Amino acid sequence: MVHPTPPASFTLWDYVVFTLMLVISAAVGLYYGFAKGGQHSSRDFLVGGRSMTAVPVALSLTASFMSAITVLATPVEVYCYGLSFILTCLSFIPMVWISSEIFLPIFYRLGITSTYEYLEMRFNKATRLFGTVLFIIQTLLYTGMVIYAPALALNKVTGLDLWGAVISTGVVCTFYCTLGGLKAVVWTDVFQVLIMLTGFLAVIIQSVLVQGGVSVIFSDAAQGGRINILDFDPNPLRRHTFWTILIGGTFVWTSTYGINQAQVQRYVSCKSLFHAKMSLYVNLVSLWAINLCSVFCGLCLYSVYKNCDPWTANKVSAQDQLMPYLVLDILRDHPGLPGLFVAAAYSGTLSTVSSSVNALATVTATDLISPYFSLSEQQLSWVSKGLNIFYGAMCIGMAGVASLMGGLLQAAISIVGTIGGPLLGLFTLGILFPFVNSKGGLAGLVTGLSVSFWVCIGSQIYRPLPESTRPLALETHGSMTETSVHSFAIAVGLIVSLVSALKNFLLLYWYNMSFLFFISQYSFLFYFQAIGNSFKLDLAGGKEKKSGETNFAFRDIELDITQMQSQKSLT
Repeated sequence: MVHPTPPASFTLWDYVVFTLMLVISAAVGLYYGFAKGGQHSSRDFLVGGRSMTAVPVALSLTASFMSAITVLATPVEVYCYGLSFILTCLSFIPMVWISSEIFLPIFYRLGITSTYEYLEMRFNKATRLFGTVLFIIQTLLYTGMVIYAPALALNKVTGLDLWGAVISTGVVCTFYCTLGGLKAVVWTDVFQVLIMLTGFLAVIIQSVLVQGGVSVIFSDAAQGGRINILDFDPNPLRRHTFWTILIGGTFVWTSTYGINQAQVQRYVSCKSLFHAKMSLYVNLVSLWAINLCSVFCGLCLYSVYKNCDPWTANKVSAQDQLMPYLVLDILRDHPGLPGLFVAAAYSGTLSTVSSSVNALATVTATDLISPYFSLSEQQLSWVSKGLNIFYGAMCIGMAGVASLMGGLLQAAISIVGTIGGPLLGLFTLGILFPFVNSKGGLAGLVTGLSVSFWVCIGSQIYRPLPESTRPLALETHGSMTETSVHSFAIAVGLIVSLVSALKNFLLLYWYNMSFLFFISQYSFLFYFQAIGNSFKLDLAGGKEKKSGETNFAFRDIELDITQMQSQKSLT
């Protein structure tokens, strides 16, 4: 039964279950830190020796961005706005195909460790550094919020110490990241995604028992207007419609799974391209499982509190606290199960934070240290471990920034989309448009960022009207930003590259026309051949070849990956 007043704190068994989750996560780091002699090189530490298989990597891909925000905020989204958020599952399908068939093969065959190495190969060093810095800023902001969000929500409902939870989360993540490297991160992710699913199932099963069946929960949702899946309103300003979720969601998740360092690092850790691709397709199934569970928890939440909303009744101070409130309400007679749900929320936090810390250390070591300092493999491995400690501390500090942001789900998507959209546009330009040069790439990136921040800041100053957000009724008596910016960044990059190429062609043409009357018939023929070659070279980045603009994915001669990798290992 549902009790009128949920308990204010955990029982002993809840603390035992929660602590056990933290201990097991730390133990995985210890094992991979010392098993088989530990991490022998930076390659072992950063990419798991490139020996991982599809299934653990797939579950790690899911856990990396299915954070506590998914556990706490997605059910509230359904509770307040209805079932339309389930359409996100459809956006995963094109995302997986685009990531596995367009982005992944290029990154894997090039044998890169950092995603941003590709930007130097394709454009120049400045573009690589710009992308690296943007990733570091984006990830620190996002990770700080991921740490702070569940700690705040659970503090208000369960009485867990706020900053004690924040610090303990950061310390545990830093511990197993530093000791075990990517292998420890991947296998703790596997454990944590299973904990997340178990926590969701505990809430779902008990809710179904309390409410009298699944049909009752769906009936309550239908009567409350929560079964609002197919809304084909073309207005892009509406909060969630079929088009905004399917199109916008595809771009948001492609920027996450297609080019984000945390995910690409897992792909390149696989022992073959086949395993790398399979990890994405298996990941699709686990993404569906996590999202369907979180969405159904939202329906359970509404069914239980359809006549007495705890938020408007002032039983909780924020909507993000509704799920912990429900858990303590319906599971209070089952010692340990509330602790299991909290462990599920913190599993999402640990998996995301550990992935972020590991990725931050990797890009810093690969993009900001290795090119400028001559270090041995052992030295680079120690530097990478030191960077894990540094970024673990930084993420804890950035949790304070997250306290200034409200609305967990919208804030998370805003941070990822503001920077992720322009970066996705830059990589898309490089891979799909071989004539784009470094000027066009940088222009598209800068323009996209400017528009993205303008929209993001404007959305915080000028809040959306109720007719756009369309919250559903709660009783007490008983983005398209990333899509637009991604497209805009690509358009600007194409225009600048074409203008640059046309300018160079016209200069060459004018210069050579002045000599037309002074050359022989033989020279005349040679001239046209040269001018054609010059134009072709310019479009392919001939003048900027030293800075690495040539796109290996579109070369006339097939890239000899084996030779390139051997040269890389020698350097």
